[in-house]
This record gives sequence, structure tokens and C-alpha cells, in this order.
Amino acid sequence: MSQSDLRPSDLAPIALSCGEPAGVGPELAVKAAKLLGGAVPFFWIGDPRHLPKDALFEEIDSPAQALDIAPGALPVLHHDFPAEVRPGHPDLSNAHGVIEVIRRATALVQSGEASALCTAPIHKKVLKDGAGYAFPGHTEFLAHLGGVERVVMMLACTELRVVPVTIHIALKDVAEQFTPELLEDTIRITAADMERFWGYTTPRIAIAGLNPHAGEGGAMGSEEIDWMIPLIDRLKTQGFDLKGPMPPDTMFHGRARAGYDVALCAYHDQALIPIKTIDFSGGVNVTLGLPFIRTSPDHGTAFDIAGKGVADPSSLIAALKMAQDMAITARKAR
Repeated sequence: MSQSDLRPSDLAPIALSCGEPAGVGPELAVKAAKLLGGAVPFFWIGDPRHLPKDALFEEIDSPAQALDIAPGALPVLHHDFPAEVRPGHPDLSNAHGVIEVIRRATALVQSGEASALCTAPIHKKVLKDGAGYAFPGHTEFLAHLGGVERVVMMLACTELRVVPVTIHIALKDVAEQFTPELLEDTIRITAADMERFWGYTTPRIAIAGLNPHAGEGGAMGSEEIDWMIPLIDRLKTQGFDLKGPMPPDTMFHGRARAGYDVALCAYHDQALIPIKTIDFSGGVNVTLGLPFIRTSPDHGTAFDIAGKGVADPSSLIAALKMAQDMAITARKAR
């Protein structure tokens, strides 16, 4: 079989970690399996007791068996947890189990038994209080498991990909932490993974200015003149296709988006507001810079609606589909 004939069923299935079992993760996994009907082979790692009572699932002994499960049923790779759950009410005794599932899922991807990792949402305070979780978030733990120091967060949907260069920090701290070194590293990691997982040999990267109107010639801030333009010009001579610094308020309408493949933004809201406006339910969180594929739905544990059957699986389904597409592209490039 040639690489051009590669089909999803020719890949190892995707590993879906359970996330916080008292959140919406378990019910979304069941809904995703039903709606996808086998179109995106994946398996869920967790305790079957945490699934909805009417869940259609089949336990498997190895990831490969997920390919033989009846369409619509959720393949479950059993992982024991100490306690059952009440939706919306996390049990601290399950915190270690959540962490070990992430570790196990990552190991399966690293070994090639899974083609990608999709992670259901965790609750960091629960993990910290229940298991002494020492990482600021999910991504930092995965970077540790992958043996890399710096990773990049991308939010992606059909119409837009955005990368916040600084992420979960106060707005008052952005100018200090938004440095030439950080921006250059982010550009390099983004460009490399746009080629590896999306097939862009030279991706067109738009870079938002830090200040309103991209500084307007220094009238509203000097970072663009002082170091952003020199950095961008230097990287252009190395073969990067870069646009900017662009005024942030005019770079996300339809005509502007047609001019680039991914947008790098200085801070969290500059990146996330446009993508959540364009596709609130279908956005996917992708971690770039890891030695394996990782996607995640772009929402949290949603304790307030957990167990009520109303959680929307759109983002999880989009995350699974994107992981599959990335795996196919990476495989074809070998």
C-alpha cells in the first residue's frame, strides 16, 4: 500500500485519556463514539464505573482491539480507580488515577500502540489537592513526559489557527514575558509542526503586534520597532514566510485570514477571542513541539452540567478528527 492510499483504519487507534472522571469527559467519550461510528478509531482509558449507566462500551485488552469493536460502542482500556464518582463532585482519592491514565496514554503513543493522544479535561486544583500535582497544567506534564523544555499551544478550527505566545499570565506581565527569544522559539516550533502535521513546507505565519495598531509607528508602544520588526526581518532571510507585526484588530476578518495559515498572538485573549467567536464549539487545543501528537477539546470539566446529558461533544469530536488528520499527514511524510 502506498502512503497516498493511507486510510484511518491503517493507523493505530487514538488514545483518549479519561480526564477528571466527575466532569463531562466520560459522557462525551460515549457520545463521540456513538456519533463517529468508528470513522475515527479511538479507545478510552479509564474506569468503566465512571461512564454513564446506559453507556454502550466494550472492554479491550490492548489498543489494537479497538479496531474490531462494533461501530458506535466505546472501546475501554480498563484502568482501576479507587472510587466511583458523582458527576460534578470530584473525589480527591481519584486524583492519582487521573495522572496515571495520562502517563499510561502517553506511553502508548510513544510506543506506537496509539497514533495520537487526545486528552479529556482535567481539574488542576483537584490534582494538586489530591495528588500533589506539581505542574501548572496538562501541557507542562506532557512536555515533561515527552522530554522537551518548551512547547507551544495552538487553538485550531476549520477557519483559523492561532498561537498565543504568552499564555496564562496576567495582562500586566505580558510585555515583560513577551521577549524576542520566546517569539523566535514559538515561530520555529510552529513552523516545524505546521510542516510535520499539516503538510505546509513553508507555512505563512502572521504575527500580531503587541500594541494597538501594532504600535502605530511608535506612538502606542515601541516593541514592534525596537525588536519585533528586526526579528521578523532576520527570520525572513532564513526562509520563514512571516507577515507582521500586524494590527491585531484587523487581522481576523475573512479576507485577512485568507492571507496566512496560522496567526501568532502576543497574549491569551488576543488569540482566543477570535477563534472562540468564529467557532465556539468546534475549537481544538493542540500542543506543538512534543515528540507525539496531542489534541484536546477546548473546554474544561464543566462540573455544573456533568451527568446531565447535555454536554456538547463537538469539540471532542473535532479534537479526535484533528488528531487523526495529523497522524495521517505525519505518516505520509515518512
